[in-house]
Amino acid sequence: MIVALALGLALGIQAFIVKPYQIPSESMEPTLDVGQRVLVSRFLYRFTDPEIGDIVVFHPPRGAESGNQCGAPRQAGEACAEPTPEEAKVNFIKRVVAGPGDRLRIEDGHPVVNGVKAQEDFITPCKPGGECNLPQEITIPPDHYFMMGDNRGESDDSRFWGPVPKDWIIGEAFATYWPPDRVGIF
Repeated sequence: MIVALALGLALGIQAFIVKPYQIPSESMEPTLDVGQRVLVSRFLYRFTDPEIGDIVVFHPPRGAESGNQCGAPRQAGEACAEPTPEEAKVNFIKRVVAGPGDRLRIEDGHPVVNGVKAQEDFITPCKPGGECNLPQEITIPPDHYFMMGDNRGESDDSRFWGPVPKDWIIGEAFATYWPPDRVGIF
C-alpha cells in the first residue's frame, strides 16, 4: 500500500507539478550542456504567460524534428512566421525571445524585438552566413512564442519552423540538478 501511494504521488508530481528533462543537443550551449538535467515547472504557465528570456520545454510544430518545415512560404531574409498546424511528439528546450504581437527580425543572431536589439551576453554567437541575419520583420501571431537556442549558429529553432502556440509549451526550466558541478537555479 505504501509503495503504491509513493508511486502514485511521484507520478502525480511529474504529471502536474515538476518534471525532469535531459538536454539532448548543443542548441542551448553554453547555458545548458548536452546531458545536463533540468527541472521544469509544469504548472506555472497555467497562471501566467511565458516571458522573454524564459527557458522552456515544449512540443515544436510537426516538421521541426525532421527537416525544419515552415508552415507558410518564407521570403528571403525572413524567419518562419507560421508553424505547421500540428505539434510534434518530441520535446525541445529553447529560450523565449519574442511573444504574441511582437515584431521580430534577427541581426547577427540576436533578436530585434519591436525595434530593440536584445543584449545577450550569454549566447554563443553566430558564425558568418546561415540564418544569423534575417532582416525582414515578421509579427508573432496571437498566443504564440518565438524560440531560439542560445547556441545561435547550431540551433534548429523558430527561425526555421515558426513560433510555438502557448498550448504546446510544457513548462519553464527553473533549475538544474545534474551534473553536480552545475546544480543551481536559473
